[in-house]
Amino acid sequence: MPDTRSSPVRSLVTRLLVALAALGATTLIVYFGRDGYLDNNGVGPISLLDALYYATVSLSTTGYGDIVPVGPTARAVNIAVITPLRVLFLIVLVGTTVELLTERSRQSFRIQRWRSRVREHTVVVGYGTKGRAAVETLLGEGVEPEKIVVVDTDRARLDVASGLGLVTVSGNATRSAVLRIAGVQLATTLVVALDRDDTAVLVTLTARELSRSISIVAAVRETENVHLLRQSGASSVIVSDETAGRLLGVATRSPAVVEVVEDLLTPDAGFAISQRQVEPAEVGGSPRHLPDIVLGVVRDEHLHRVDAPAVDALERGDQLLYVRKATPPGDD
Repeated sequence: MPDTRSSPVRSLVTRLLVALAALGATTLIVYFGRDGYLDNNGVGPISLLDALYYATVSLSTTGYGDIVPVGPTARAVNIAVITPLRVLFLIVLVGTTVELLTERSRQSFRIQRWRSRVREHTVVVGYGTKGRAAVETLLGEGVEPEKIVVVDTDRARLDVASGLGLVTVSGNATRSAVLRIAGVQLATTLVVALDRDDTAVLVTLTARELSRSISIVAAVRETENVHLLRQSGASSVIVSDETAGRLLGVATRSPAVVEVVEDLLTPDAGFAISQRQVEPAEVGGSPRHLPDIVLGVVRDEHLHRVDAPAVDALERGDQLLYVRKATPPGDD
């Protein structure tokens, strides 16, 4: 979950240094004022080790009583200096323990509260180049940031995602416990945007085991791994390297075509490819005769080209893939 406070390790090291400083100061005070202390074991004058021993048992409130202040000056210093150091030491010790337990309880409560109210969200596994582009597209399509959960092992990437208002989960998405925290079982879509194909397959298998209804969109680098992802339960598989290679090939002959494709894939401005339900007035008509530029028709979860005979007449429940005018952010 998002957390903007200082690092727990840094906080712990700071408190440890404060405790050691209190212990060191007490040791020096006792050692330099050793003439006012008595060792009941009668082994001689107070040494530096004896002073450290006394400081340890005194600050920890153990107090064995074998070394005690007997002189008036030593007792006064104990009251005025060592007692406040003892209180400081206890505050650091007890405060760190209480805060650790409280933070665990608070974090658990925040996760449970979030999981109790989130529904039909999108989980993005991997916040590298592909993951960030997927999130930008979702935000451009009007998806609320709190409805997007990013799962990654890189703390820096999660900090960037958290800065956009996204919910973040730190952990390995191949583990079912991490996907459960992300609410995969209640999500509508899972985007697998990892750099390794084998890891993408394992994440897909784990997610499909948790939810039979979730739509899983995964990216792979090699075409030969597409069937593995589909067998693992992926609803849609995109070959990222091959797609980029095709665009590079097209750009050598028709660079304007690449610009149009990029424009269609960018929802913020220009034109964009979108999907919508067929309206009642359009049922029975041909998709080629609509005002919108229709590219295809989705019927019973199968995509048909706009010129396919099977979709000459639109039916209720059909969905249209069409080109729409994208509205830049801030415009009505």
